[in-house]
Amino acid sequence: MEKLQPTLLGQATTYYDEYCPGLLEPISRTLGRAGLKYFAPQGYDLWRIYELTFLNKLNIPCGAMGTICVPASSAFIVESKSLKLYLGSFTQTKFSSLDEVEQLITHDLSKVLECEVKVKLYDVDSTPPCFVPQTLAGKLIDLTSGVTLTNFAYHPELLTKHDGPRVEEVLRSNLLRTLCPVTGQPDHASIQIHYQGVQVNHQELFAYLMSLRLHRGFHEQCVELIYNDLKSRLKLDKLEVLACFTRRGGIDINPLRTDFDLDDCAVIRTLRQ
Repeated sequence: MEKLQPTLLGQATTYYDEYCPGLLEPISRTLGRAGLKYFAPQGYDLWRIYELTFLNKLNIPCGAMGTICVPASSAFIVESKSLKLYLGSFTQTKFSSLDEVEQLITHDLSKVLECEVKVKLYDVDSTPPCFVPQTLAGKLIDLTSGVTLTNFAYHPELLTKHDGPRVEEVLRSNLLRTLCPVTGQPDHASIQIHYQGVQVNHQELFAYLMSLRLHRGFHEQCVELIYNDLKSRLKLDKLEVLACFTRRGGIDINPLRTDFDLDDCAVIRTLRQ
């Protein structure tokens, strides 16, 4: 298994306020995919940025927010701290327009990740639909009674295939918690699972998701692990997993992996993002 090379995570930080593309660090997706049997045929990682600022041609500070979309087929993801530092390096850099900033970020990320990255920036006073908070669809499976959780170690064996009716169902939980693989810092997310197949036992699914509370992995890796476990252990016909992670450092990350038509899949901003 390929090992994670040293990154900016967990190290003393130097902040740059002049444009510095060299701060971007790619991480191979193979790190999280080693040992996984099932991979979603479609998907992407949607990053929302909330704290971008730069100078206009009159030397006046401007604010922006935006989205970065990285295809799941890319060989690399961007290390999150390096992206935050890179975006911070725009702070005291002069640009002629928001479009120029958008084109530059698109170019830099596409080059580092060796794929076509889509970037869209908005003035902070605008109200783009992708930034309007919504509630995830589906039946909430979070349990506060009726089940006892005794072990929070990662435990995919909690997922068992049962005989029963074939259904199409959307389920959700607000209690997904994982850990950064480098720093051990907690990451919180709401997760939505859409599937077709023999009906899933909701209590077992809830217990499985809770077994990830101490699991270390990048956001994208955790979603692909969940997809793999559900697909391999429950033999589902179709599956979609979306995790909406809460913000850290002015960025939230939303990995989506799906067997369904990608055009019908939407990544929303949840209420706590």
